[in-house]
Amino acid sequence: MTAPFAADARTPAELLHAYLRAGAPDADPSRPLVTFYDDATGERVELSAKTFDNWVAKTANLLQDELNAGPETRAALLLPAHWQSAVWLLACWSVGVTAVPGGDPADADLVISGPDGLDTAKDCSGERVALALRPLGGRFPERPDGFLDYAAEVPGQGDRFAPYSPVDPLAPALETLVDGLPLKLTGEQTVALAREGALRLGLEPGSRVLSTFGYDDWTGLEAGLLAPLAAGASVVLCRNSGELTEEQWTKRIESERVTLRLG
Repeated sequence: MTAPFAADARTPAELLHAYLRAGAPDADPSRPLVTFYDDATGERVELSAKTFDNWVAKTANLLQDELNAGPETRAALLLPAHWQSAVWLLACWSVGVTAVPGGDPADADLVISGPDGLDTAKDCSGERVALALRPLGGRFPERPDGFLDYAAEVPGQGDRFAPYSPVDPLAPALETLVDGLPLKLTGEQTVALAREGALRLGLEPGSRVLSTFGYDDWTGLEAGLLAPLAAGASVVLCRNSGELTEEQWTKRIESERVTLRLG
């Protein structure tokens, strides 16, 4: 039996780092890691592991240096399954921030929201970041009052990231739901569950997982990000795809070389 991908990783961020190791036998940093479709706009975005990591580094620098976030910070993420949402999750875990997808902004230290959650996000008394989720990572036509515009703030951040203190694998990392019940996980527990999911789903390096699940519970996080990461695989996220015909699905699955469809 071969060792699991990134067997020494104890945090989700370390799973991402494994894709970038020089000479890693199961990973190619130039290979697609996250591919995103929005079928309401026709958008398609493909990020290699190297490009995705660059976005994570910039966002982690924004979190740490501009938003003063750290290991004691809880961040509510009011975001759909989107390539930028995946970036924010890994950025939180790079800094040591506890990510709470779909969390209550009133109970969070900061909130990151897409356009649909801005009214709810105003309940957060801390820092607020708004994501336009427009094609090509575009800005809001007019910055929402009381929010930073992510697309305006992130380009100037550094391309490399180092936390002020090492991220503790035993510290809180994720608060989510499983079967409607609260689930709180450390970084190490998140990685362990992701590995279990990868094994259950039969994933291996080179697998391509297509997911239409959201990110508001463990099922969507596992399918659309964490299990593929734990396996050295990649993910195809599809949003607003309910109107696609079977012929269109077949064409997409073939063109993206999908090995497993979930959702």
